[in-house]
Amino acid sequence: MSSKITWGIVLFLLPLSIFAQNPPAKGFNAAGSDAKAIAVADQVMEAMGGRKAWDATRYITWNFFGRRTLLWDKKAGRVRIDIPGDNSTYIVDLNKETGQIKHKGTVMTQADSIKKYAGVAKSIWINDSYWLVMPYKLKDSGVTLKYKGEMPTEAGVASEVLELTFEGVGRTPENRYLVYVDKNTHMVTQWQHFRKASDEKPGMSTPWNNYQKQGKIMLSGDRGGNRQLSDVGVMSKVPKEKFTTL
Repeated sequence: MSSKITWGIVLFLLPLSIFAQNPPAKGFNAAGSDAKAIAVADQVMEAMGGRKAWDATRYITWNFFGRRTLLWDKKAGRVRIDIPGDNSTYIVDLNKETGQIKHKGTVMTQADSIKKYAGVAKSIWINDSYWLVMPYKLKDSGVTLKYKGEMPTEAGVASEVLELTFEGVGRTPENRYLVYVDKNTHMVTQWQHFRKASDEKPGMSTPWNNYQKQGKIMLSGDRGGNRQLSDVGVMSKVPKEKFTTL
């Protein structure tokens, strides 16, 4: 076998190997997504620590712009949200949308009130976690990925651009994102948010700066200027009362 043919086989197998290590979530629109976009998404996952490390990550905590602190039990699908500004704490099962609720100092006991504020807590978690872990969710359920070519970020970083659109998932499926991936590091360095998929100009554009290794994965809390996710951390254990006591 010639060296030319051998290298062709290697180059063909490498992307398949990376893809196999990062299977899409059930409901990801693989048929409607670009193969190049999927390949870039797999490179992002690898650069961020790899799928095994992401799947093994148990607890993630962060402070969202100084407003509230979240502790997410990724394995069990539950979150604790503390909002000191209005004396509220939500401990919620994200799948069942039930849990313990203290809203503005009052502990909720009625089922309808618990359901209402558990839904509020889930909406907070959806928003706040996306600001932190979006690069790990490029192949989530309901996502369609398109490759938009090469384009520099606002800071001048040479990047490959992915477009994310959504169908039937989340609280705002009409949103659209452009995600800029550094051509050299394969890390996300900027995103742009479009409130509606049809909008020509983004409503928001921020960098993803200063990645730090947390546990076995990479996370960035720096969105430029005063948009800072602080106290970011990954733990394998937390005190039991974090999910039992308001």
